[in-house]
Amino acid sequence: MSENKSIAPAIAVEGLWQVFGEGARDSLQKTGTQDMRDTAKKLQDQGLIPAVRDANFEVQSGELFVIMGLSGSGKSTLIRCISRLIEPTAGAVRIDGEDILTASESRLIELRRNKLGMVFQHFGLFPHMTVTDNVAFPLKMQGAGRAERQARALEVIKLVGLDGRENSYPRELSGGQRQRVGIARSLAVNPDIWFLDEPFSALDPLIRRQLQDEFLNIQATLKKSIVFITHDIAEALKLADRIAIMRDGEVVQIGTPTQIVLNPVDDYVREFARDIPKGRHMTLGEVMEPVGDATLAGDWPELRTGMSLEAALTQCAAQFEAVPVKDGDGKVVGQVRPENFVKALGGETA
Repeated sequence: MSENKSIAPAIAVEGLWQVFGEGARDSLQKTGTQDMRDTAKKLQDQGLIPAVRDANFEVQSGELFVIMGLSGSGKSTLIRCISRLIEPTAGAVRIDGEDILTASESRLIELRRNKLGMVFQHFGLFPHMTVTDNVAFPLKMQGAGRAERQARALEVIKLVGLDGRENSYPRELSGGQRQRVGIARSLAVNPDIWFLDEPFSALDPLIRRQLQDEFLNIQATLKKSIVFITHDIAEALKLADRIAIMRDGEVVQIGTPTQIVLNPVDDYVREFARDIPKGRHMTLGEVMEPVGDATLAGDWPELRTGMSLEAALTQCAAQFEAVPVKDGDGKVVGQVRPENFVKALGGETA
C-alpha cells in the first residue's frame, strides 16, 4: 500500500451504478441516488435491473483486490464496468486519477493495449496459433517487431511455467496449461493493472490450487494492481490483500481476509466464512496479552506477532513430550507428540 496520500490510487470507483433496461439512465437520474436501497427498489418497480448499486472503493498500487459473491451478486458486471467492457449507467472509474468513463474510444483502446490486462474464465486462444504466437499477439497489435514479440513472449511463457510448450497448439494443452497461456498473453504487454474474472473456476481443484500458487508467485515478482473476481471464499482468502463481498449488486463489506473471517458485518458474510478455520487467519498479535517490562524466562519457541494461531500452536506443542499409544490389549504400539495433533487437523508447520 502506498503511504503517500497525494498519489492517486490505481483504481478509484465512485458512486458506480449499472442498471439494465430501456431508459435506465434517465430513470436513475430522475429517481436520484441519495438512498441506494430505496433507489434500487424504485428502479425494480419500473422493471429495470440494478445490477451494480452505488459501488465505492479504491485499489491501491500493487494491491490484489478480490471481489466475491454468489452467482448473480453483480461481481462480473462490476469488473466489466471498471474495465469499461460495459458502459456504466452512472458514477466514475478513475485509473491513476483519470476518469476512463469520459475517455474517448481511441484513448480507451490505448489504455487496453498498454495499461490494462484482462483474463477471463474462457481462455479465448487462437486454435491455429502456437503458444508463442498466442502470447505475442497483443504485441503484434501494438506494432512491435517480430523479434521483440518473440523475446517478450518467451519471457512470460517462462514466468507462467510453460517452458517447453512454446510451439504447442491449444488443442495439445490441458485446461490448466491453456489458462496459463491466457495469463501469459495478458502479461505480454506488461500492464500496470490486471483484471481477472474467475480465471480458475473451470479447472479441477488440484490444478486450481497449483495455479493459485503460481499466480501468487507471479504477483510477488511483478506487484501488479489486480482486481480478481471469484465466488470461492477459500480462493479469496488465499489470494487477497483485501476482499469486497457483494450481494444483490451491493458491496456489503470490504476488509482484509482476517477482518472478513473474524468480523463479518452480517449473516450473509458470516455464512461465507462459516467453515473457515479461524486459527488460520487470526494472528498472535490479535490475541496475545501485554507483558510490560517483564522478561519471560525459559527456552521458548520463536513466536512472532504476525504468525497464525495454527503455526504458533504447532511450535508450542513441539515443546511437550511424546505420549505412548497402546493397542486394545494395552501394549504400547507407538507414540504421539502434541504437534502431531495440530498437523493432522490442518495446522501449519511454520
